[in-house]
Formats: sequence, structure tokens, C-alpha cells
Amino acid sequence: MQKTKILYVEDELFLGKIVKESLESRNYEVSMIADGKLAVAAFSQFKPDICVLDIMLPNVDGYTLAEEIRKLDPAQPIIFLTAKTQTEDAVKGFQVGGNDYIRKPFSLEELIVRIQNLLQLTQSKAAAQTSPAAPFTIGQFEFLPHRYELRRGEQSRKLSHRETELLTILCENRNFTVARKDILMRVWGDDSFFNSRNLDVYITKLRDYLREDPGVQINTIKGVGYHFLTEG
Repeated sequence: MQKTKILYVEDELFLGKIVKESLESRNYEVSMIADGKLAVAAFSQFKPDICVLDIMLPNVDGYTLAEEIRKLDPAQPIIFLTAKTQTEDAVKGFQVGGNDYIRKPFSLEELIVRIQNLLQLTQSKAAAQTSPAAPFTIGQFEFLPHRYELRRGEQSRKLSHRETELLTILCENRNFTVARKDILMRVWGDDSFFNSRNLDVYITKLRDYLREDPGVQINTIKGVGYHFLTEG
């Protein structure tokens, strides 16, 4: 059976050695990198199933590293590790493409459970997306989920993986109200406070992208979710 491959970027060498050896003892294949500037090349060469990134790294921080990885693979699962405790730090981690966030100190069992859950969620999404999703017409826009693209006339905007997932859910439920919790569980696999804050950010982004067509509206139904109104 092929081992799950983990790219682990951590500059605390003592901690990194313990975590790496512990993961390997659980039959994971781990590539550990201690310098952020070396991690993108390691990602391309190692081709991991999941990335576990410390945020405070020498030369290139974890946020920047996640953005670079997202450019290479929009669907790559990413878990952040950090000693930071501010809510804003967690939100920023999600904004740049993180799927999960673990604060130090953490137990190895917690890390393994997070890795397994995120991999299962990612594999379920991949299975559901085996066939390219059909394009959606949204008022004056054409949305192509399989291309991560939103078009209006000759103008085209590339969307992130998370933006594509969220807009797909809204399109599938157009002119109906979709529960906030249902969105969080489908896109993030968790309805935690941090993910909820992140959803607010992405809804604001989508509203901005679609603002040129007044017939398209993402209305907030307080305490319930969102109602996606479109004439298309």
C-alpha cells in the first residue's frame, strides 16, 4: 500500500525531528524542510498528498509559502502550525489557502486526526469532481467551475479553489436559501468560528466579483445562511 506523503516545513529542528519520526512510525512518508525558501522546490519534487506548514519560517513565511503552493496546485490540502494566538492570524491563514490551523503546542494524536480528516475530505471532493462540472450562467456572467474561471463578455477572472467551491454551492442553490452551516461543512468540513470568519471573507469577495450585474445578489439571511438571487 502506498504511503501518504507529507511535506512538513518546520524550522524548530528538535520539534521537527520528533514529529517527523512519529509520523513515519505511523507509516507516513515525510519530507521535512527547515527553510521556507526551499519548500516550493521540495513541493514540486516530492509531490505530497498534504502539506503541514509552520507559519514562522526563515526567509519565506508559511503564509507566502501557502500562496505559492496554491498557484501550483489549487486543491492541495494545507495545515498550518503556529504559536500565534490572535484570531486575525487564523483568518489570514485561511485567506491565503490554508484548510486547517493547529496551535502549538499540539499533541501528535491531534495532528494525525487533522491530517486524516482533511485527506478524507479532499478525497471525497475529488471523487465528486471526477466529471468536469457543467458551466453555470449567472446573469451576465458565465461560471466555469472546472476551469476555476468567471467570465463576463471578453473579461475573465481566475478564481481560487475555495472561491470556486463556494460559488458552485450558491449556483446549485440559486434562488433558494442555503444554510451557513451546510456551506461550512461542505467546503471546510468544520463549522468552527475561524472557518465561519473565513466564509464571511469569501462571500465579500464573490459579491465584489459579481457587483457589475445588479441582477445578481448574494443576500445574507441573518441566523440562517445565504440566498443567491440571479436572473440567469
